[in-house]
Amino acid sequence: MKHWLWLSLAILLLDQAGKWMVLLALEPYEVIALMPNVNLTLMFNTGAAFSFLADSGSWQRWFFVALALIVSGVLVGWLLRLPATERLHAAALALIIGGAVGNLIDRALLGHVVDFIQVYLPFIPLAIFNPWPSFNIADSAISIGVVLLLIATLRTEPSRPSQ
Repeated sequence: MKHWLWLSLAILLLDQAGKWMVLLALEPYEVIALMPNVNLTLMFNTGAAFSFLADSGSWQRWFFVALALIVSGVLVGWLLRLPATERLHAAALALIIGGAVGNLIDRALLGHVVDFIQVYLPFIPLAIFNPWPSFNIADSAISIGVVLLLIATLRTEPSRPSQ
């Protein structure tokens, strides 16, 4: 299933290109409205999802780098051992790998992850969702990959013990 690594590479390239274009075009926290409830806004995240551990000093940078390397290695190993019929599993793993490596590069080179997509969810009355925490293409690929992985796992028929 190594031919699915092209998807990881495509996500990685799209993610890095998007981040560098935004870094060159915007100042931090500058807002460009793309459509109602969606903005480009350059932000930096030193933590993990939803800025988890962002205010923990600087140790989390290398912790998340190491974690991303380990998880990516495990996922590549899993992907390479999948049977050719497991295309949904393969696509899910490839998306997660591409996203993890995209954010890993940011964290290792810059010390933070570059986020730039900002979405408002006015139909949810909670302030935490308005705006939704900024994210990037890598984050989107990871999220879609996790959902696909859950779907693929739930669709898999459990093996029956032989009698």
